[in-house]
Amino acid sequence: MNSIVRSVVSRISVSLPEALLRQLDHMVMERGFESRSQAIAEMINQQLLEHKQEMGEDIMAGTITLVYDHSTPGLQQQLAVLQHEHLSEVISSLHIHLMHAHTMEVILVQGPAARLQQIADRMLTCRGVINGKLQLTTAIIPPVHPLPA
Repeated sequence: MNSIVRSVVSRISVSLPEALLRQLDHMVMERGFESRSQAIAEMINQQLLEHKQEMGEDIMAGTITLVYDHSTPGLQQQLAVLQHEHLSEVISSLHIHLMHAHTMEVILVQGPAARLQQIADRMLTCRGVINGKLQLTTAIIPPVHPLPA
């Protein structure tokens, strides 16, 4: 039997300057939101995730996305070593080769938010990394194999 789970919705009132409201309406239309409420709810959810990430100890899942110059001597080895040092947090990684000696690597991670931020910071500060970002969510990945009791 399929049942749809619906959460309770509360109404709030928000006052915005006219120019900000026009920008919001433009974004709602461009991004295809069903309503202002849906767009605002997504923005609030993103801010709450960032707040939880800053708090540090909540278990979160996410990705570390890096773009780097793979011709930088020792960089790929350094990134691999960092991943091996954090086997408890690094779930998987995928890389694709881009043009002009660039590689994009996406690393799936799970663990305490503060720890994931430390890992991302160590990777992002490696010589040859052009840019990158840690993106987290409060949803977590179920364990592949339960830990022994």
